[in-house]
Amino acid sequence: MFLLQLVYYGDLIVPTPAWVSYAPQAQIVGRQVHFLHTPARTNWQVMPEQLESLCCDDPDRPRILVLNYPGNPTGDTYSADALEELAKIARQYHVVLLSDEIYGELHHRGEHVSVARFYPEGTIISGGLSKWWGAGGGRLGTFTFPKSLRWLLETMAYVASETYTSTSAPIQYAAVRAFRGGIQIENYLTHARRVLSALGNLLWRRLRDAGVRVNPPEGAFYLFADFRPFARALRKAGIRTSADMCEKLLEDTGVALLPGSSFMRAPEEFTARIAYVDFDGARALVASEAIPLKNRLDEQFLATFCAGMLEAADRLVGWLESYRR
Repeated sequence: MFLLQLVYYGDLIVPTPAWVSYAPQAQIVGRQVHFLHTPARTNWQVMPEQLESLCCDDPDRPRILVLNYPGNPTGDTYSADALEELAKIARQYHVVLLSDEIYGELHHRGEHVSVARFYPEGTIISGGLSKWWGAGGGRLGTFTFPKSLRWLLETMAYVASETYTSTSAPIQYAAVRAFRGGIQIENYLTHARRVLSALGNLLWRRLRDAGVRVNPPEGAFYLFADFRPFARALRKAGIRTSADMCEKLLEDTGVALLPGSSFMRAPEEFTARIAYVDFDGARALVASEAIPLKNRLDEQFLATFCAGMLEAADRLVGWLESYRR
């Protein structure tokens, strides 16, 4: 992603909340960054009219729009209809789409759709092994280019040859196995999605019932929580920003969240990312395989194999309740 911004002379458009690396990479190479701040009511998704409003003032300006879905930090994704509408605007203004789909295989229903279906000539798909295959140490990323952007691929390859050498052999062998697919891989993905969906939805319900504004997760393993219903009580206690809130929560309960300000949101917004992966995934997957797929994974399953996450949710809810007294 860094090399793309280095070799393509254009502005970077980043919908927020956004993963933390996109904007700093552009700023390092001197590119202009435009943030499109999205509201919770749109599931933190950029709307076509937002993109058009930015582009129409200078329609010939080269731009890259980053779309990350299912998203980090939100856990939300785009429908096929929404992607088609965004693709129309991108095509109209010749915007290159960097479609970061590294969590695509972790769409909770296994129904991920790439925007490349609607704008193939202008979309670069970013993927990798670290998320869907659970190979965080592998650090293998992939870019898929259309033929129409072959010139950009070749330029990036030239710069890459002067930047790094190659991916290590063990990681290459792992990648060959992963991308070959097969029944074992599909079975793994089925149960990974099943466990993450069950856990994410339970956490969503608990937070929603406690008064937190939060959307149900659709993919990956994140929730982006809006604590503004508690804003008055938090400010009364001297908590002014999302970073203050997360620091106080950690001190009081041991529960760690990342503040929304880390994801390019306003510091005073009182939003935060919740990552729900602090459990033994191997044990949970084995246990899930022993339960027929027609049966849902209930709260007892989650209490057995994801106990730490449920305890964290209880601590968080209890902490919020203390600000209501």
